[in-house]
Amino acid sequence: MLASPDKAYGQTMSSVSTKQSLGRRLVLATLIFCAIFTIAAVGVRTWFAWSSNLNSMSAELELIDEVFEGTLSKAVWEMDRDAITSQLNSVGLASPLGHVQLRIVRPGRAVEVLEKRKSDFVDSTLVPSLKRDLVVHPYEGASEVVGELIIEGNEALLWRRLWKEVLSIVATQVVQSLALAGLIMAMFNQSVTKHVRRIALHLGQLSAETLGKELILDRPPTLEDELTLLKAGVNRLQEKLVAHLARQRADERAMQVSRERLASLVQERTAELEEVNRQLEELSRRDALTGLANRRQFEEMKMHEFELARAHGTPLAVLMCDVDFFKLYNDSYGHAQGDECLKLVSGVLKSIFRRKGDLAARYGGEEFAVLLPGVELNEALMTAEKMRSMLAAREVVHAASIVSQFVTLSIGVAVYDPQTMGHFDQLLKQADDALYRAKGQGRDRVSV
Repeated sequence: MLASPDKAYGQTMSSVSTKQSLGRRLVLATLIFCAIFTIAAVGVRTWFAWSSNLNSMSAELELIDEVFEGTLSKAVWEMDRDAITSQLNSVGLASPLGHVQLRIVRPGRAVEVLEKRKSDFVDSTLVPSLKRDLVVHPYEGASEVVGELIIEGNEALLWRRLWKEVLSIVATQVVQSLALAGLIMAMFNQSVTKHVRRIALHLGQLSAETLGKELILDRPPTLEDELTLLKAGVNRLQEKLVAHLARQRADERAMQVSRERLASLVQERTAELEEVNRQLEELSRRDALTGLANRRQFEEMKMHEFELARAHGTPLAVLMCDVDFFKLYNDSYGHAQGDECLKLVSGVLKSIFRRKGDLAARYGGEEFAVLLPGVELNEALMTAEKMRSMLAAREVVHAASIVSQFVTLSIGVAVYDPQTMGHFDQLLKQADDALYRAKGQGRDRVSV
């Protein structure tokens, strides 16, 4: 399973605090710098300490020479062996000295050499040395060289002094470096690290609900530095995000309202289109003049009713009707009056054929066709006769008619016979033949 964002953020913070802390990195860098600086400082201070020790030892040798030169010169002049030995021993006991040599010069004799050497003395060119002639003044204005005094410093003592100073220098530098690193870490943690962590924690807890929560750092308000700029930048960014989210929500609400309005309009337009299509479909199946079904609808329904009658063995009757001498009517009264006549005939058909399934249609011109599902021959004849008599009762004047002074109908009736009819056209043809028979028999009648 995937860790939650808050848990992952906490793990990241923990990892940063233990491995990648800025304070730890800064202290490490400070310690490295202090180590390099300590090495350089120790080297420089050691060199100065060495020079200082050399100068100090030289000064000590000068002082020893000043102290013993006179007495030693007198002892040599007086040939006081005990005094010479005593003085030489005293000189040899001086701590800075490692080696002292006395060369006694007498006229006509070989040079006598007396010396004292400490156990840790080694010949070296590093330590200072002093060579001094021993001069006496037997009487005023006279001087005589009675010997030569050579004193050399002790290199071992010089190194011991140097090591003590080096250890002191190193200890001082290490303590200073550690104190500096600790001070820097404490100051950095107090001034930077804890505030950076506060900012990181604040950012990690941000969400759409908490964007309005301002970042506050525990610092004096008078401080103006980079952290102040960072805090101000975070707060400005949150304000911009809040404004952006508000605009986004407003836009989303506006879009939702627009979508709903558009959906409503589409629904309304769809309903209107469906109604128009329905009306168009209805009009495409209705005769514009009479309001009855047109021939197209009759053609669509005839096969459907015929198949039902054949499948279920139910009766099916067809009436073919024709307005008698309608051409003469048009010639006598005009086409406008002829249209009114056809509307009157269609009104009669509408008043009679109201049963569900009955279909009265204008088949063409003054000719009408009627589908009567479930109607036997006798009922079809009665209905046809009723239709003829109702029209006659309207007494629509037709002066040009040969059979009556009013408008009349000739009707042919045919019923479905399963034994002889395999197609609707056969039934329709029989109804049409019956219509012609009615016309041939004098019109204004029903024929089967």
